[in-house]
Amino acid sequence: MTTLKQRSHNRTPLAMMYIGAGLTSIAAFFPFIDQSTTTVLADHIRASYPAYEPGAIGAAVAAYLAILSTIGVLGLLGWLGTIWMVRVGKRWARWLATGLLAIAICIAIAALTVRDTSGDVGLAPLLGWLQVLPCIPGLAVVALWRRAT
Repeated sequence: MTTLKQRSHNRTPLAMMYIGAGLTSIAAFFPFIDQSTTTVLADHIRASYPAYEPGAIGAAVAAYLAILSTIGVLGLLGWLGTIWMVRVGKRWARWLATGLLAIAICIAIAALTVRDTSGDVGLAPLLGWLQVLPCIPGLAVVALWRRAT
């Protein structure tokens, strides 16, 4: 059974976890919204590969949408699983949060830096930076948690 003091220490990290889950959802859904509005991803691919036909650009966009939505779903599952573990009082939830943060940072760095065969960054920079957003509350969770416990 968790004490009242222990629960109050978990409030701020829990709030940051909910914010992180929300930012992860935004990062996962934005590419779909972009596809029908600003077309940042398609324009980036078109600029990187001027010889691509519209069908090839559409296939590349579809591949990126599949990758980004998979990352988003896994990230959201990570947030929700960690939130659940904190709420039920699992002691090792902090270690899980730290490990998931490390994985998320690696994915965000890859999204920002990996170059494709054209020599340009593979993912449109705007979408790459969106992958960084959920890492910010993740970093806050790990930092605040260490002080609170």
